[in-house]
Amino acid sequence: MDRGKLFNICVVIPAYNAEKTIANVIRGALKYVPLVIVADDGSTDNTARNASEAGAEVIRMNENRGKGHALKVLFRMAIERGFDAAITIDADCQHDTEDLPRFIREYEKHPNDLITGSRTFTEANMPRARYNAMQVARFYISLAANQFIEDTQCGFRLYPLGLIKKLRLVTEGYVTEAEILIKAGDMGVRIRSVTIGAIYNSYTSHFKAVSDGMAIGAYLEYFLIIKWLIEGVSSNKPYTYLPGRAHDFFGDNTITYRLSLAFATLFIVPATLFFLIEYLLLPLIIKNNFASVRALNVSFFVITLATHMAPVLMVLSIVDKILNGLGLKVRVVDKFIKVFYPYLWDKRRD
Repeated sequence: MDRGKLFNICVVIPAYNAEKTIANVIRGALKYVPLVIVADDGSTDNTARNASEAGAEVIRMNENRGKGHALKVLFRMAIERGFDAAITIDADCQHDTEDLPRFIREYEKHPNDLITGSRTFTEANMPRARYNAMQVARFYISLAANQFIEDTQCGFRLYPLGLIKKLRLVTEGYVTEAEILIKAGDMGVRIRSVTIGAIYNSYTSHFKAVSDGMAIGAYLEYFLIIKWLIEGVSSNKPYTYLPGRAHDFFGDNTITYRLSLAFATLFIVPATLFFLIEYLLLPLIIKNNFASVRALNVSFFVITLATHMAPVLMVLSIVDKILNGLGLKVRVVDKFIKVFYPYLWDKRRD
């Protein structure tokens, strides 16, 4: 018996206009799991028909609602069908289904952990702008999740559905995948990585670098402000997320939630100065406040400086792009990121 079937794991695929690739992904996945569920996210082509013919159970949505909404629908279906875990994989052949056994083996050893794929992307084998953006995103997502996550943007993951049932997911689009990592990590869940292959530049991503990147950044700022507000006045409390509490307080109302994101974006820079003062002064009366930061053996000054340098990074990125377009091969942004967004975590953790 295939081990994915033995361990009651299914594969779930959010799909949008993937008629050329979806069947191959499904057939590859069915070698290792008993069921593949596809959410056809308002496709205008034959994605749903091709998925069904390839052996998947298909959920048709009348309009395109984005990846986050599709994932939540898929998780709900997998839970209703009684599965213990779901592996998400993209519909466009970006991921190799032959890597599925790696997730299953890791799940066998650590059934309560969230497992992410880690692609072997470097400065040499992917576009510089995207590589640099991933380094900055990894810096902040790892801070929020209380642990280093090798590849925070990879959609090839195994989610224990018991964990998904505990989370309250309030975001949409590509933000949802980051939200799950952040909330799981800030609940104390271990996030593990397995090395996978990736077929880069052979597909057209629906990810919009500017708008989706800004949406993820806004959510990170919102989450971190609340996290550090709690940690600043708490002793020995590195994990701050509780479903339905502070981090989710504005999630039920679209208007207040968007206003909260806007507020966080505007005030994240002065907020880190406030947190730095708390970090330096409050230990006189609150021992080991900002426990998640102190566990890194660095000062909150490093985070404050990184956040204050974000506007400079944006300007440098624009200048870098213009200069490279003119044929001048500059690497100012690369060096800037290495200096101000350093690696802070201990990778030796088992």
